[in-house]
Amino acid sequence: MRKLIAVALLLGALGFAGQGTWLQGKAIVAQWLIAQAWEQQLSSGEQVRPWSWADTWPVAKLTAPDGSISYVLSGVSGQALAFGPGKLDNGVGPGDIGTLVLAGHQDSHFAFMQRLKTGDRLRIQAANGEEYQYRIDSQRVVDSREERIELQHRRAELRLVTCYPFASLTSGGPMRYVVSASLEPYL
Repeated sequence: MRKLIAVALLLGALGFAGQGTWLQGKAIVAQWLIAQAWEQQLSSGEQVRPWSWADTWPVAKLTAPDGSISYVLSGVSGQALAFGPGKLDNGVGPGDIGTLVLAGHQDSHFAFMQRLKTGDRLRIQAANGEEYQYRIDSQRVVDSREERIELQHRRAELRLVTCYPFASLTSGGPMRYVVSASLEPYL
C-alpha cells in the first residue's frame, strides 16, 4: 500500500511539474510568435496575427528604461493581456495628440513599472516604424471605484496602468498604479 501511495504521489508531482513546464513553454513560444508578427507587420504594413486563431495583433513595441521590451497588443481584453500589454482602443496611437493608454499585468510585462521614477524615459515604436519617446511626469495609485482615468485631447501623453499593489498574491482588486508621461521631441 505504501508503494502505491508513493507512486501516486510521484505521478501527481510529475503531473504538476509537467503542467508548469507546459505553461512556461507556451508563454515563450507565444512571445516569439508575437515578435515575428511584429517584424512581418513592420515590413508589410499590414496587421499580422501571431497565430491563426489569435484575437489580437501587435500594435507597438514598448521599451522600458531597463531595456526590457514588450510588444503591445490590440485591445485590453483578458485574452490579449495574457500575452502582453494591451492598447486601449480610443483612437490615439503613439505620437498622437491625446492620451495613449496601455494596460498590463503587474506580475509580468508591466513588472518594471514599480522601478520607474519621474524623469525616466519610455520608447514606443509605432506600427509604421516611427519611434517616440515619452518622459515620465508622475506615478500614483488610484482606487478605480472612486476615480476614472481621465483622457485628454490637448497634448500627446502616455498612461501605463496596472493592478496595485505589486507582487500581490491576488489579482483584480480595485487599486491601480498609473504612470503618466509626456511626449518628447522626436528622437
